[in-house]
Amino acid sequence: MQPVLEVDGLVKAFGGQRAVDGVSFAVEPGTCFGLLGPNGAGKSTTLKLVLGLLRPDAGRITLLGHPVPERAREARAKVGVVPQNDPLDPDFTVAENLLVFGRYFGQDDATTRARIDPLLDFAQLAPKRDARIQELSGGMKRRLTIARALINDPQVIFLDEPTTGLDPQARHLIWERLRRLLADGKTIVLTTHFMDEAERLCDRLAIVDAGRPIAEASPVELIRREIEPHVIEVHGPGRAAWAATAGALADRSETVGETTFAYCRDPGPLLASLQAHAELRTLHRPANLEDVFLKLTGRDLRD
Repeated sequence: MQPVLEVDGLVKAFGGQRAVDGVSFAVEPGTCFGLLGPNGAGKSTTLKLVLGLLRPDAGRITLLGHPVPERAREARAKVGVVPQNDPLDPDFTVAENLLVFGRYFGQDDATTRARIDPLLDFAQLAPKRDARIQELSGGMKRRLTIARALINDPQVIFLDEPTTGLDPQARHLIWERLRRLLADGKTIVLTTHFMDEAERLCDRLAIVDAGRPIAEASPVELIRREIEPHVIEVHGPGRAAWAATAGALADRSETVGETTFAYCRDPGPLLASLQAHAELRTLHRPANLEDVFLKLTGRDLRD
């Protein structure tokens, strides 16, 4: 099938600094595609370019068969967008927020009203139908923003860090709702700083850094390809002495603060070396997407 979104050689600079530098990817219909990267990597700029909110300096974008930005308005009529913040109108009730937003797409009120109750059920907000925005918790506002993005029955939903600041219960509920959208044939493009979120939801993802693409594959393939399968975390009194002698047993190791991370294909020798060090606290776990992300983009803070 034809991809619902194709991005080829995308470039965007601000003041001579390239925020997006040669990004290319394609998103297949009915899948979740993740765009990952540290702060300032160019994720949000890429989304703005894809939606026609910025004009690229170079590259080609096709969204739902429409060239962007030339026919961005036609493409946006068939997409939903969940931004990082929750731009809900505090002057309206929950239901009124959905009604007013439907008008932005040129929908008649009867069509929008028919969609409101199913969307509130979907977002588990039916009891809050007539509540003001100020009465909602952070998780409720996020779910309402997602419901609002679905008011035009979009084919593609763009979500920019949809669960930032939410508690685990709210995050898991949103994940379940996003899986339901995928099961219904919707396509999702997701940016997130939560690697477990990307690992759970994404069929395929791209990692970008300093505007440049550095890796693309399924989460499982990236973990298999980019990182050793076992990770042993060690901290506590005597950690430095143990690391000095046991480091050769790992395929790769690094120390961050007071913790040593040992990456290996065969954990047996390392685990055996730890048996004589009861003073150390250890965690043996399989490698995950966060390990891959930190290996490829580094551990330095990005502001």
